[in-house]
Amino acid sequence: MTEGETALATKFQIFVSSTYEDLVEERDAVIKAILEMGHIPVGMEMFSAADEQQWQIIQRHIDESDYYLVIVAHRYGSVVDGISYTRKEYEYAVASGVPALGFLIDPSASWPADRIDGDKEVRLLLDEFRGLVGQRPVGYWKSAEDLHSKAVVALMKAFTATPREGWVRSSSSIGPEVTSELSRLSAENARLRREIEALNHEVDADQTKAMQQLRAVLSGRTHDVSYRYFDSTEWETDAPSVSLRWIFETLGPSLIPEYPLRKASELLAIHLKSDQSRSSTITPLNVVKEVLVELMALDLVAPSSLRHSVSDQNEYWSLTQAGTDYLRWSKRRELEIKRPQTRSEETAATQDGPSGDKASASEGTVTRPESTASNKGEMDRPRGKS
Repeated sequence: MTEGETALATKFQIFVSSTYEDLVEERDAVIKAILEMGHIPVGMEMFSAADEQQWQIIQRHIDESDYYLVIVAHRYGSVVDGISYTRKEYEYAVASGVPALGFLIDPSASWPADRIDGDKEVRLLLDEFRGLVGQRPVGYWKSAEDLHSKAVVALMKAFTATPREGWVRSSSSIGPEVTSELSRLSAENARLRREIEALNHEVDADQTKAMQQLRAVLSGRTHDVSYRYFDSTEWETDAPSVSLRWIFETLGPSLIPEYPLRKASELLAIHLKSDQSRSSTITPLNVVKEVLVELMALDLVAPSSLRHSVSDQNEYWSLTQAGTDYLRWSKRRELEIKRPQTRSEETAATQDGPSGDKASASEGTVTRPESTASNKGEMDRPRGKS
């Protein structure tokens, strides 16, 4: 079905409002006009004006309607809470944004006396309501036949000026062309999803390979790092050689968002000291800085860019994005492979730890060599081989 055919197949729901007993013939004429146009009239004949629950039903029908049409003659209608139901419906439709079409009886039209409100106060309310409806473009009618023709013209104009969603038969809304297009798009979507999944696997594989290569570089570079207890002037040299990987994975979490150089030296010493009962320790600042420069060469760390007060003389370092990515990958890998180890796996992990790589869960404790040697030195004293 073409777009034009679909438009023609759209049926609009039109709520017809008026007083009832005095406008039976006129209501029938409007409802007939709507049906002849192929649309759906909704009338108040099915509702009880005195029933509060029915008012909720009326509201729902107005909300579901595409247009609202009110016919006004010489009766105001039944009053509830100081307002007639016809006016109540009209005001609700306008407030809800439903296009409202008003049809007022022509003042010169002849009309039976028994269909005219005689009460003065009611006439004032009716005139007030007519004035409210007249604030918008309205049509004036003299007979049921006249109202029929004018309703058709007004509705056609409304369909063009304020198009609404309407109702379409489900079998008409989705034709073979639409079904075919949906099938094509579904197949294309599935294909693109497979391609994206394959690309993600390739990216993951490339990232894993790059991380493994970086891990090998970090594991292959070792340092002998001395440390000093705060209650001593001697530099302790009994710590085992440690890999650059271990140093980075030890310091890395503390570099988020930044960490002072001196604190970094103290943190390394805490992990390296042989006597855990003695007070905090420190490693040579120049050695720690040399290590940080090596990590900077690998784009894992960088001097912090955060601002500090002028009085703060500390030197701060931070992780780069690459450093953050490596730590995330390393920790995820550790969590994914963490499981009870066989004796051979424990042996391999121990061999990798003390002299080369102490970062995994099984490598958390330094296996210390038997050594009691010590050297005297200053805070920036270089330590051993590097």
